[in-house]
Amino acid sequence: MMRTPFACAAAVAALLTAGAASAQSTPEVAWNVGVVSDYVFRGYSQTLEDPAIQGGVDATIGAIYVGAWASNVDFGDDTNVEVDIYGGYRGEAAGFAFDVGVVGYGYVNAPDGADYDYLELKAAAYRAIGPATFGAAVYWSPDFFGLDEEATYVEANAAFAPAAKLTLSVAIGHQSLDVNDDYATWNVGIGYAVTEYVAIDVRYHDTDVDGPLSDGRAVAGIRFLF
Repeated sequence: MMRTPFACAAAVAALLTAGAASAQSTPEVAWNVGVVSDYVFRGYSQTLEDPAIQGGVDATIGAIYVGAWASNVDFGDDTNVEVDIYGGYRGEAAGFAFDVGVVGYGYVNAPDGADYDYLELKAAAYRAIGPATFGAAVYWSPDFFGLDEEATYVEANAAFAPAAKLTLSVAIGHQSLDVNDDYATWNVGIGYAVTEYVAIDVRYHDTDVDGPLSDGRAVAGIRFLF
């Protein structure tokens, strides 16, 4: 799914075009593949700070979308690939673009009893004001990754386009957990559309957790669209 450094800008673009998409009746399919210097999800490295190769496919029919996304991961055990399957509905109401859906996270070669696989329900809304877009999202899981059961992630984000092809974005989030400690995370970055089919992103991630996989780090990535 959009768990790469391009998440904020990509989500904003998708939601702001929701109105146009709702009028479509012919399925549209888009592919993407990319490389990042570190796969960071909600402030934590998923690859022990190593690079990741990632890719996915999205299909839209009107306001309905489905997709799949994958990346290599490294949790220090035999788990080596994450595969996400997701779907939802995008629309507009009262001047806001919204997105409601479900995301399933699966992990290949996970150890027996690790309980890594989980589902999340999501709801997001965005509003554009001139060259800026402001948004918020909430993700809820009844049985989260590993030891945690019920979990909620809330995020506020913003993107600003000061010039053609250039996007500045920031996101601040809070992960609530029922076994492990809650924590806050944030990221800020710059994205640039080299061409219609190539985008690069440089982003800084951090959390309020002191640890080798959650400390502040800069991540660079490039993505190709088809």
